[in-house]
Amino acid sequence: MIHTAHLFAELDKHLISLLKSLTPEDWEKPTVAGVWKVRDIAAHLLDGNIRVISMYRDGHFTAPDREINGYDDLVAYLNELNAEWVKACRRVSPALLTELLESTGTQYSGIIQQQDLDADSIFSVAWAGEAVSKNWFHIAREYTEKWHHQQQIRDAVGTTASREGIMTPRLFRPLIETFLRGLPHTYRHTRAPAGTTVHISVMLHEPLEWYLVKTSTGWMIEETAAKAPEASVTLDADLAWKLFTKAIRPDEALAKAYLTGDKELAGITLNLIAVMA
Repeated sequence: MIHTAHLFAELDKHLISLLKSLTPEDWEKPTVAGVWKVRDIAAHLLDGNIRVISMYRDGHFTAPDREINGYDDLVAYLNELNAEWVKACRRVSPALLTELLESTGTQYSGIIQQQDLDADSIFSVAWAGEAVSKNWFHIAREYTEKWHHQQQIRDAVGTTASREGIMTPRLFRPLIETFLRGLPHTYRHTRAPAGTTVHISVMLHEPLEWYLVKTSTGWMIEETAAKAPEASVTLDADLAWKLFTKAIRPDEALAKAYLTGDKELAGITLNLIAVMA
């Protein structure tokens, strides 16, 4: 289990502090999130808060206006919902966006804290290949959404001493650990003998390490390995979060990653996408 519920309020505190420090020019800067500017990402974060409050506090659910017959249909539907909201929010001032994020963020964090982590979530983590997920995993996925969108803003406006706040082991490790829960699904078609091991290292202030191990029933993410790995991949922290959220392509990451051993086996890691895309 990955514990993230206690981190939402802290993450939001960093976000509000960041947004209040932005200049009017900062709000209009482009980001790695495609056509979205800084203000659009802030609006998207607000959408997430409002959806959770509406569903969990008020029991208000909006059914899709079309049939959802698979992952691609779901992604297309969510992308359209996101685009509609962001477009409408362009008439909202940065100051009001910040105020709304601050007030709804407090309610959002409280709702997250109230959830039974062992219960089944109303949403599955589809990018990890799950049809049903436990609340702890869904909440961890929500944490990665809030973290990486905030980091997209930080990346766009530049890192100064006052804006480096969330690239820390305390806040970054749960992000990557959650992302890597999608690796067994990424490797699901990769054949290898039981016991085959891939070492994954993400370099922040010090290495953050995990092992992907082939078992008789599939691939599993572990924190230790029983033997030396057949393959290894090392990624810089900034490269890792951008790669796994589709901000850069696997072929771009390959030029910056460090692969050893069976490089073909290790390179499959670069295909992990831990967002709905």
